[in-house]
Amino acid sequence: MTIILKTVLGLMTAFFGYFYLPDVFKNRGEFSAKPWPGLFGTGFITNFFDTLGIGSFAQQTAIFKFFKYVDDRVIPGTMNVGNTIPTVTQAFIFMTAVKVEPLTLASMSVAAPAGAVLGAGVVARMSRRKIQLGMGFGLLIVAGMILAGLLKWLPLGGEAIGLTGAKLGIAVVVSFIFGALQTIGIGFYAPCMATVYSLGMHPRVAFPIMMTATAMLMAAGSTRFVKERAYDRKAAIALTIFGVLGVFLAAFVVKSLPLTVLKWVVVGVVLYTSVWMFISARRSRREELAAR
Repeated sequence: MTIILKTVLGLMTAFFGYFYLPDVFKNRGEFSAKPWPGLFGTGFITNFFDTLGIGSFAQQTAIFKFFKYVDDRVIPGTMNVGNTIPTVTQAFIFMTAVKVEPLTLASMSVAAPAGAVLGAGVVARMSRRKIQLGMGFGLLIVAGMILAGLLKWLPLGGEAIGLTGAKLGIAVVVSFIFGALQTIGIGFYAPCMATVYSLGMHPRVAFPIMMTATAMLMAAGSTRFVKERAYDRKAAIALTIFGVLGVFLAAFVVKSLPLTVLKWVVVGVVLYTSVWMFISARRSRREELAAR
């Protein structure tokens, strides 16, 4: 079943790349003036830590917002499109390196893209203000889950490498819901980790599950963002190229780091960015009213 899952993921990624890469190349003359080094660094650093378990979406949202690299309206699309190939790379690495029960891996991984396809079509057409509000609330959720883990409020997990019965059903439903929410910028990693831990699975098993599910949902949903032109091409291709390099460095060279201090920093940055999103949404609302 794992071989089948890898084959499906490979085909989905090829289908996504068929739309994504030609779109970037054809429209390269419309790239923004944002600096390549900053975008390359963002892709490399955030995907490096993403591979070690700190989701890249919260990090990238903060960077894009603070340095004004990407317009708020297309931040969700840019992150989903740009991180698809790096996340697929993670999925192939961890599916091979970590043992997990195939039915659990396949069930959660298939449910996530089903939710993503539903969510991407909605998000691609949302107004800037609605996206700002959605990301503001989403970042609060992510910060809360990271904080809960740091304060030991979440279960520490068990020894299981798979689920059956009602527990498997719960995991599938959760994957579907957060697959849909991923398209608006709510990362899949934190809620997936929380689900895996609370259902009694081994913490390490979270990595192949969350990375494979995220890879499949991004490969499924990101094509919609490309077709709707709801992403920043320059930022996305920078995330893709240097994101893959960050993944390989983390997976094969560094492998692990003491990340507690960094997680506290991420919580602070994410909360700050969430508040900033709410303030921006309020300004957008005023602009909408003034334009009427």
